Amino acid sequence: MHQAASPRKTVSTHSTTALIALFVGNVALAFGPWFVRLSDVGPVAAGFWRLALAAPILLVLAQLGGGRPIASAKGLWWVLTIAGIAFAADLGSWHAGIHLTTLANSTLFGNSATLVFPIYGFFAARAWPNRYQALALLLAAIGAGLLMGRSASLSHEHLVGDLLCLLAGILYAAYFVLMARAREAMAPLPALALSSLASIPVLLLVAIALGEQVMPGVWWPLFALALLSQVLGQGCMIYALGHLSPLVIGIALLVQPIVSGTIGWIAYGERLGAADLTGAVLVAIALVLVRRSPKLAPDAEAARAQD
Repeated sequence: MHQAASPRKTVSTHSTTALIALFVGNVALAFGPWFVRLSDVGPVAAGFWRLALAAPILLVLAQLGGGRPIASAKGLWWVLTIAGIAFAADLGSWHAGIHLTTLANSTLFGNSATLVFPIYGFFAARAWPNRYQALALLLAAIGAGLLMGRSASLSHEHLVGDLLCLLAGILYAAYFVLMARAREAMAPLPALALSSLASIPVLLLVAIALGEQVMPGVWWPLFALALLSQVLGQGCMIYALGHLSPLVIGIALLVQPIVSGTIGWIAYGERLGAADLTGAVLVAIALVLVRRSPKLAPDAEAARAQD
């Protein structure tokens, strides 16, 4: 007689898959600023095309996966709509900031949710971080500071771009909070597809109001942005959001400035220094420490393991 897999084994499998998805998603998203720079449309228009090209693909994938996007969103339309508006504001401010600062700066500040989202998680759980979590947050904060070295330095030249990306990071944290709520009742692809649809008209109207060039002459950077950043990157992130804690999600966001900094170094000569590499190592240690945190209670683990 075959025995059912134990809850611990099932949760371990889900957790490992979610961690892989989280890493892949962050690497894919890190290429976004480069594609935004390579596109010949305005920054907000680039955000519009990212979602307009990706949304039909996400809807088809959700339907093929049996997600029933419309039916599964019952009672959650307000969450998905506000999440979409927050994501539109995030993309608009972030893409504008990308043109005014370095790739590493834009990704680092654009992921300031690294600290905001875990703090929300502790408030939501009404619990203080344990020693491993506190140490992980400390190391992540130090690593983030070091990543603001030569490749992501604060300067008057980059101030406006940095502030726009910082605003984007705060909006990104709000988007995560709302999408975590939606993921309690929805599969990842339907949730992502419907929230993306809510973002599209907002970005288009803002791009037109700002007088940006909306129609591209060169399409490939926008297709790359849609497929790599939205379908693969954001899809993996929203999947991981349903299986991992806000602390793990938040710290893992620091993978993005490491990858973007490397792209900026290769493509634009935005050189990385010893401080940047040290910061990357501290982030890696922080992620290992988070994995050593005490597990959830069995009932909570079993619930989180379900899609």
